[in-house]
Amino acid sequence: MIPVDTLPDKHNNSLKFTTNPHSQNLTWKGCLDSISFQESAIKNKLLTLDKPCYILKIAGKIGVTNEGYLCPPENNTTVQTELITFIPPINLQQLGDSNFLAAHGVKYAYVTGAMAGGIASEEMVIALGKAKILSSFGAGGLPPERLETAIKRIQSALPHGPYAFNLIHSPNDMAIERRAVNLYLKYQVRTVEASAFLDLTPNIVYYRVAGLSLNDANQIEIKNKVIAKVSRREVASKFLQPAPARILKELLEQGLITDLQAKLATKVPMADDITIEADSGGHTDNRPLVCLLPSIISLRNEIQEQFQYQQPIRIGVAGGIATPQSALAAFMMGAAYIMTGSINQSCVESGACNHTKKLLAQAEMADMIMAPAADMFEMGVKLQVLKRGTMFPMRAQKLYEIYRNYNSIEEIPIAERQKLEKQIFRKTLAEVWEGTASYLSQKNPEKLGKAVNNPKLKMALIFRWYLGLSSRWSSSGEKGREVDYQIWCGPAMGSFNDWVRGSYLAEPDNRRVVDVAHHIMTGAAFLYRIQSLKIQGMQTPDDYSQYCPDFPQLLEM
Repeated sequence: MIPVDTLPDKHNNSLKFTTNPHSQNLTWKGCLDSISFQESAIKNKLLTLDKPCYILKIAGKIGVTNEGYLCPPENNTTVQTELITFIPPINLQQLGDSNFLAAHGVKYAYVTGAMAGGIASEEMVIALGKAKILSSFGAGGLPPERLETAIKRIQSALPHGPYAFNLIHSPNDMAIERRAVNLYLKYQVRTVEASAFLDLTPNIVYYRVAGLSLNDANQIEIKNKVIAKVSRREVASKFLQPAPARILKELLEQGLITDLQAKLATKVPMADDITIEADSGGHTDNRPLVCLLPSIISLRNEIQEQFQYQQPIRIGVAGGIATPQSALAAFMMGAAYIMTGSINQSCVESGACNHTKKLLAQAEMADMIMAPAADMFEMGVKLQVLKRGTMFPMRAQKLYEIYRNYNSIEEIPIAERQKLEKQIFRKTLAEVWEGTASYLSQKNPEKLGKAVNNPKLKMALIFRWYLGLSSRWSSSGEKGREVDYQIWCGPAMGSFNDWVRGSYLAEPDNRRVVDVAHHIMTGAAFLYRIQSLKIQGMQTPDDYSQYCPDFPQLLEM
């Protein structure tokens, strides 16, 4: 024990309490050598999340320790240390809903969402899965044979999970949905992330209901879990309720589900988890998270009251989650889990090319813009993309304006057509159509037949050639097409870059998805401690409200 009068008298003036919240009538006992008074040492104590933090006052100086213990004060003894307050240990599993961890067999209430075209790659899913973090493979836009290869590879590496696969809504070609569902059922993929759905389709209902059965205790067993990503109350409502009777009847008539499964489907919701998608990359309604999440939680509670599900649906969040601050804000608002997206695209394991990763690592929050979506082009649906370093957003918007103003390729003025051929397509429109027709003759002859007799549809398919390939160029690193890369990205990317600036994660070559997940969750837990102390009246230096990925070094996973 060191004498009180030799305790340091500097570097602790900025750590103060405006009030003394201590009312537990307890005192601290321990070794004075374990108490830290300097700011850097105090921050280390606060970052030791698996131990309690005791805030003590000795000879007018405030210090922090993780050691010692609390006990009732002894009578007629002189107390050298005054216990101001203390905070208990916190582990990362306390953030979010413990039921989410149990249901998916994971250690964090943290998910990485699907980015289409395999950008959320096998490498990403496997790396996170081995760390017991749920990740969704980006199946959207991939041919069946490519998807089947991914399923086999991921299941081989993660025979016991966790992993998920994306099922993206394809309103212009429902056969795409069905082919994916057939593969998921064939290979017993037990978790899908359903995204971009405007309404329930027979395909998502088929996947869900085909996994229903009764166990030995005569309880409903849901083998096929659904994580639905939505941004509107009316869509959320559909996933919060049981499958529609009309679709169940249709599936029964087709012999795809049994009478028992149809009956069980009336007692369970369409989703186990619903991810509220705020201002995200790709398909998005640009909704503010602070407004959207409380609204959907309230809706969930209303529907739970009506149906009394044995296991209430969990509500998570996506869009804008990129830092410990945003993660903690989501958890404090009641999110069962958080989902990251854009930031993972810049990581080593993503399917994006190195040029795209470098552009993402330079992005700021204002470097995003909305542009026409390839899969819902005719409907005028837009998605959020990076505008810095690429001309895709402007060129895609130009194509949509032409599509809206003319009824056929022939109606477009010759000068405008020549400009499109030279600047955007880099080949004649006739050549583009020839390649498109050849592809459709193999993959979708019915659509080809419609396009031949529908000039407006034919024009849309020609324009979608550019919209579809531009995202693939971004993944494959197509040389000479860098200015046409379509890079799905939300403002979270800029926020992440601001946070990691000056740290080892500033370089895309150092960004690994498991590191990113761990630092966001660790930082959120640390900031929770800081905010808890602030609420109790503690004044701290500004840098205490920041968690740097290099401070401390990555802890043992």
